[in-house]
Amino acid sequence: MENELLRCEVVDNVATVTMDNPPVNAQNPPFFTEMAQTFDAMSDRDDVRVVVLTGAGKCFSAGVDLKFRGGVPTGPGSGWQTSRLARESFHCVMECKKPVIGALNGPALGAGLAIAASCDILVAAETATLGLPEINVGLLGGGRHAMRLFGHSLTRRMMLAALLHDVGKSLHPRLVEACVPVEQLLETAQGIAKEIASKSPVAMVLAKQALNTIEEMSVRDGYRFEQNMTAELGRYEDSREAMLAFLQKRDPVFKGQ
Repeated sequence: MENELLRCEVVDNVATVTMDNPPVNAQNPPFFTEMAQTFDAMSDRDDVRVVVLTGAGKCFSAGVDLKFRGGVPTGPGSGWQTSRLARESFHCVMECKKPVIGALNGPALGAGLAIAASCDILVAAETATLGLPEINVGLLGGGRHAMRLFGHSLTRRMMLAALLHDVGKSLHPRLVEACVPVEQLLETAQGIAKEIASKSPVAMVLAKQALNTIEEMSVRDGYRFEQNMTAELGRYEDSREAMLAFLQKRDPVFKGQ
């Protein structure tokens, strides 16, 4: 099935996925479904090593489509099913086997912030803002995702007071890797993507799996898991090629094996 709300282009092992649901890339059940289909496909595509996720127009994503909320089906189980679809549209980004770079071209609000927080690396345009404005329209959500980006006090103020966080004016190096003029955003994100794509695709898959797994672990258990993943990586040809190339002072040639 051809997507209508997301566009995808692959060049030199970097996939650029663009959310394109004008005017603000609002999210609804068709959007949730396309997100899951797109990122599940990214996991399985051998021609993709890194994904850049951005939004069309001036907005990354303004969150859930309020017009859709007013028409939510009321049949038994329908609300739970819709909530599950929404969750999977975030989880599919986090669980994608390939690293995902979020290129925030504008506001990422509510469910849009949740998508941004599900990415592995963030770069932002100077016009980007992050926020949880749902309380202003009788909704909640996004706080747990915001905790991946912000501290205790700021997360609660964002959710309770609907505070918008202006990335361009209050850039913190722990929040995004770069904050650039919007016309330089994709070039910056794709530059980071190309750097990652030059590494072993096997190592990238295992590294992301390790990072996702150890996030909620103790230091002791987390490092033990990483040691186990290192041992697994050592069984691959790419690992031996990386060591040999280093010793021979040449660029490695990775086969993804």
